[in-house]
Amino acid sequence: MSRYRPPQPRSKPYITPEGMVCLQRELSDLWRRRGEVTEAITAAAAEGDRSENAEYIYRKKQLREMDRRIRYLQKRIPDLKVVDQVGDNDRVYFGAYVQLENESGKEFNYRIVGADEISSDASKGYISVDSPMSKALLGKTIDDEIVLKVGESVQFLSILDIRYSAV
Repeated sequence: MSRYRPPQPRSKPYITPEGMVCLQRELSDLWRRRGEVTEAITAAAAEGDRSENAEYIYRKKQLREMDRRIRYLQKRIPDLKVVDQVGDNDRVYFGAYVQLENESGKEFNYRIVGADEISSDASKGYISVDSPMSKALLGKTIDDEIVLKVGESVQFLSILDIRYSAV
């Protein structure tokens, strides 16, 4: 049996203005930190035998990871399209803050953003424009009901509010 996995489909190249600022800030921060890491590598290399020098090995690994991320950001940022205006504020489009309610009355807040803006911090409530939930939400209006199929379960959600500003 093969372990081959087909490549993931490319995510849509959309990003919010705030997301673009964060990515550009991350890139400049990486370049600044890269200089510090190269100085640490130089100091660790001067200590002698590099094959048993834990500091040297760790810093080289750190530098590889930083360079990989820098390369990714330098390729990705020019391809991104900043979306800051939508035509109709009464419908769910990219960048919308959406308040939903499930059948039991529990409320959820999400924001539809680009795949590059999704972080490990789930408390922000960001969902990718490529996700099944956002695909179900796009184009809907307040009081519309969406049906979300997750595996074998089905959830019915109602849209309570749509905003395009954080406040």
